[in-house]
Amino acid sequence: MRPDDSGAATVWAVAAIAAMVVIAGAVFSFGSVVLARQRAANTADLAALAAAGQTDRGSEVACARARSVADGMAVRLLSCRLRQWDALVEVEAGMPGGLGVVSAHARAGPVPANPSDVQSRAVGVTTRW
Repeated sequence: MRPDDSGAATVWAVAAIAAMVVIAGAVFSFGSVVLARQRAANTADLAALAAAGQTDRGSEVACARARSVADGMAVRLLSCRLRQWDALVEVEAGMPGGLGVVSAHARAGPVPANPSDVQSRAVGVTTRW
C-alpha cells in the first residue's frame, strides 16, 4: 500500500455493490407483485366464466366449478355467488416469499339485449401487505 492511498476506492466499490443489491431486490419485489396481481386477475376472470357457464345448474355446481378453476391455478377462492345469471367471484393469491397477498374479483354472465343496460364490469385488484 502506498502511503498516500487512503482506501477510498474500496469504500466506494462496497457502496456501489450495496446499492446494486438494493435495486435488484426492489426490482424483484415489484416483479413479484405484478405477477401475483396478474395471476389473481386472470384466475378471477376464468373462475367467473366457469361459474357463469354452470349457472343453469345452480349455485352449488357453479361455485364448485369456480373453486376447481381457482385450485388448479393455486389461488384461493374467497367468495362465489350468483346474482341472477351473473357469477361474482373473488380470489386471493399469495406473493412469493410471503410478501403479502393480492385479491381480485370478477363478474361474468350473459350479454344484455340492450347495450345501454351494460354497467362497468372492470376487474378489481387489491394488494394487502
